[in-house]
Amino acid sequence: MVRKIAREQSKLETKQDKNNANDKKLFENAHGHDIIVIVFLKKGITMKDIFQNSSSNWVRYNKYEWRTSADGKCYITPAADAKPSIYNPIKDYEKLVLTAINIGTTAMNKASESELKEAIMGFVSEYGMLGLMTALPTTPDFITYEAVYLPKNHFIKEENISTERYLSYFFPFDKIDFRKKCSESSWSTDSPEMMALIMTMKNKPQAVMMSFQREYAESYDWLIEVFRDWAFTFFSSFLYYQDYDKLDENERSLYRQGMAAFGGVAPTYHIELRDRPTLIWDFNSLLLCIQMMFSFMLTDDDSSLKVCKHCGKAFAATRANMEFCSPQCKNQYNVYKSRAKKNNTLAQED
Repeated sequence: MVRKIAREQSKLETKQDKNNANDKKLFENAHGHDIIVIVFLKKGITMKDIFQNSSSNWVRYNKYEWRTSADGKCYITPAADAKPSIYNPIKDYEKLVLTAINIGTTAMNKASESELKEAIMGFVSEYGMLGLMTALPTTPDFITYEAVYLPKNHFIKEENISTERYLSYFFPFDKIDFRKKCSESSWSTDSPEMMALIMTMKNKPQAVMMSFQREYAESYDWLIEVFRDWAFTFFSSFLYYQDYDKLDENERSLYRQGMAAFGGVAPTYHIELRDRPTLIWDFNSLLLCIQMMFSFMLTDDDSSLKVCKHCGKAFAATRANMEFCSPQCKNQYNVYKSRAKKNNTLAQED
């Protein structure tokens, strides 16, 4: 038996030596995610499989609406008669990330407010709110501290503010039953749907559960900024390598600095024994969920992320030589190219 174990161990070590080069590439791309990479390397799973063999949960309502606060700011919030449900945001992770990037692309192209609102409404209706309230502070458990502590961000300049004032950014219309004194706080709800959510997602921090209330709202301006940042990150990475030889060192440095600013706090996870052992990600905001999935997709050696040659939107290519996100874009590109060639010929004849 000892000899058999020794032989098997030798086989494993030989196989591991053969895979060292590939393993090194994954570790080089992992940065702060070494533990996550180790888990998947041991199981022989590729980066593309990471989220297909995982699960998580988030809340979305079946109806949202745009509302304007007393100070004239625009927010998106669940409608008064909306019903919540729980879903797995990782199931269609590619579509989720690409939809987020392309809303940002639309914003960067200076689309009209009505077009952007329609795009955000479609996103929120399918995936729920981003959870900015728990994504911005240094910890999603900010309720348990005397104040809310904030790292540098686009939206709130102060490094720390009172909990009540912070909550007012996300509950601009109907106040919730929340009281706080020093580090002690109390929160209650009489909504049957919320009570059911609390029982189902009892391991989530209190602030996360509060963000699932019907009264919760997120600012249109803040959402646009987040989506635009994701698009900027994607295109910075894409253009950096596409135009590398055309860029001088100062321009390359600017791209690298911009990319270095993109990041987030790594989520926790645990394993559940379902039909098979399943990795459960404990995201405390949809924003963090998207950023982590986006980061893995962006740094994957086999990444399928591309930019459509016609419409300029991000898409996941199913073949290495794909240049267009759809047959329609390919046909339209060829039509425009043919017309341009014909016009040039006529101009030369004149």
